[in-house]
Amino acid sequence: MARVKRGFVAQRRRKKILDRTEGFIGSSSTLFRTANERYIKALRNATRDRKTKKREYRSLWIARLNAAANANGMNYSQFISVCKEEKILLNRKVLSQLAIHDRQAFHQLIETIQ
Repeated sequence: MARVKRGFVAQRRRKKILDRTEGFIGSSSTLFRTANERYIKALRNATRDRKTKKREYRSLWIARLNAAANANGMNYSQFISVCKEEKILLNRKVLSQLAIHDRQAFHQLIETIQ
């Protein structure tokens, strides 16, 4: 049986991994085995962190809303419960952007729900 060197196929497979790990520190970007391990770990972390990102943004919006509501004489939980009672259908992201960029409108919103 003839010997198969697998030169091109294996080289292309390794080059694909090494191209994707460009910019990693040390041997994680130059040696195939360590680069492959770091690449697999990076993909796993990216998958996990896409979920974490959503969680962190929501907590940031809540903190901003709490600060803005406190400045207007209310706390966050009261503000959200009154918004739900009054059927204000703005989500936390939009409310926090309103509190940051248009404080006058946010103040009017709090005055209308009180």
